[in-house]
This record gives sequence, C-alpha cells and structure tokens, in this order.
Amino acid sequence: MIIVMKRDAGQDQIDHIVEKITEWGLTANVSRGEETNVIGVIGDESVIRTKPLEVFPGVESVMPVLKPYKLASTEFHPDPTVITIPAVKDGEKDVVLGGSDVVVIAGPCSVESREVLLETAHDVKKRGATILRGGAFKPRTSPYAFQGLGVEGLRLLAEAREEAGIPIITEVMDTRDVEMVAEFADVLQVGARNMQNFNLLKAIGRSGIPVMIKRGLSSTLKELLMSAEYVMSQGNGNVLLCERGIRTFETMTRNTVDISAVPAIKGESHLPVAVDPSHGTGHRDYIVPVARAAVAAGADAIMVEVHPRPEEALCDGPQALLPEEFGGTVNELRAVAKAVGRGL
Repeated sequence: MIIVMKRDAGQDQIDHIVEKITEWGLTANVSRGEETNVIGVIGDESVIRTKPLEVFPGVESVMPVLKPYKLASTEFHPDPTVITIPAVKDGEKDVVLGGSDVVVIAGPCSVESREVLLETAHDVKKRGATILRGGAFKPRTSPYAFQGLGVEGLRLLAEAREEAGIPIITEVMDTRDVEMVAEFADVLQVGARNMQNFNLLKAIGRSGIPVMIKRGLSSTLKELLMSAEYVMSQGNGNVLLCERGIRTFETMTRNTVDISAVPAIKGESHLPVAVDPSHGTGHRDYIVPVARAAVAAGADAIMVEVHPRPEEALCDGPQALLPEEFGGTVNELRAVAKAVGRGL
C-alpha cells in the first residue's frame, strides 16, 4: 500500500502515521520527493486492508501497490535513486550512480596478481574509469577453472584502491563472507549465478553496503527486480541493477545483451541500471558497439573488462580490452553521452 501525503503535510503527521504502522506490525518506508512525500506500507496485506489509512491527518490518498516489487517500484519511489560512493582520497570527486553522468567501471575479470592489478588500476583510472572491478572469489562453470585468490585477492584490491585512489567493486558469493568482503569493497557485486540466492541478498541488505545485482542467466526483468526487493526489504536501498546478457539460442555471442532491458527497468523502477558488454558478448570486438548502444539507451553505468595482457589472463581474456583500447572506448562513450544530454 502507498500513502500519498498532502503537499503541506508536516513532519509530525508523517511521524504519527509511521508510528501507527509500526504498532500494527507493518513496515513503513518514507520516500521524500520534490512535490510530495510518499509512505510505503509493507507487510501482511490482510492487515493493511483493514486499517483506515485515509482518515489520518495529512493524507491525500491511499493506493494499493499492484506490482510484487514494491520498494523497487516507481509507484513507491517516483524519483530516481542516486547512489553516492565516497571518494577514496581527498581532492577526488565522489562517484555518483544514477545521476547525470554515466559511470565507467573497469578492470580485470579476476584478481590474478599484485602486478597486473596495480598496473590495471592506474591505467583505467587515468583513462576515465571511476570504479575498479576485480573478482577475488570467482564462480566458474568448471570446478577446475581458476576460482580467484580469495582473501589475498581482497587485500590486493584494497591496496589498488589506496594506490590508485579509486573505489572498488568485487563479488561476494557466500552469506558467511558478506561482512568480510564489505570491509574491503565500496560496492558489493552479486553475480548472475547468485541473483536468486535469497539468503545472500538478505545478508547484503542488512550490511547496508551498495550492491550491484547482475541479471541471471535466464532470468526475467521481474525476477531481477524481485532480487532487488530482497535487498531493499532489509533496509538497503543502494541497489544498482546490471544487464549482462541472457542465455538464448544464439551462439555467435557468449550471451545475448538485452539493450531494451535498460528502458524497460527504468520504466518500472527508480533504481539505476548498468550494462556489462564484456560478459554480455564474450568478444572484444563487440564490446564497444554494445557499450555505445547501452549509453544511448540510458544506462547509468558501463562495466568492461580491461587487462594489460589478455593472452595471459587466467579468466575471460578474449573479452578484455587492452588499456589503450579502453581509453578509446571511453572517448566514444563520452561522445554518445553528450549526444543524449549526459556527461561521462
């Protein structure tokens, strides 16, 4: 249920309603907009329907939420969500996801060594990236493939973060690791294979750390939004959704990137949207065209893999850009962003 407050409703009236909702064993989420304030009521619908919400002072109207993803819906939160990642060093700018600028996330698929990670971190920042990606824990289809360096990889990411002065995003795979990974990362990542690991999503929600959720291999957009709902139901509204390609009958690309997912999600949800053309295509030659299309479609962030020596990469070398290729890509994306009225 959504309670729309009158434009002149005071804070005391909002607090009174929130207090009553809590007394009834329900959860109240206040969304403050430029024109009016909205209170979302979450809980047992049979209880909600019996309460006279319309009679409270300051209430303009009461509307049922028809979508199952209540907190992630624009009905509950009409203004776009903006996620701010604090700058690592003094003098640097905060990273803003969901604002007027498109954010570029770049780095190796996995943390392989200190040398490669530090070299890549400095390179991508110099060429326009504002968040460094790198996997310390890697979910792989084969149990014999490189699984990441684990805790040592997290330590190397932390070192790269401080040396290059760039925030980091890295994947967490297990509920038992959320607290540990959150100590190192500025943004947590939920991989495609864990998109519906609901216990993991709830644990991340309780952590309060910003999170990027990648769309599952064969998941619908509604299922992706419901995964966001799990995180948000625990009090963490800093959620970034990522289209990274889905499994179809096509074999010329690793996956099929659903560019239409960007406007489709933005029509349903207030959450920012990223696109990962590296995992989406699996081919270096396709990354730039798909990234351009994603920015034109309204993506708030682009995530690409960059490696100084892709032929030596332990993970996903064929879909990694060279640093100089990445620099050219950023310039192209900046031009597209400008054409659609955004910065980069």
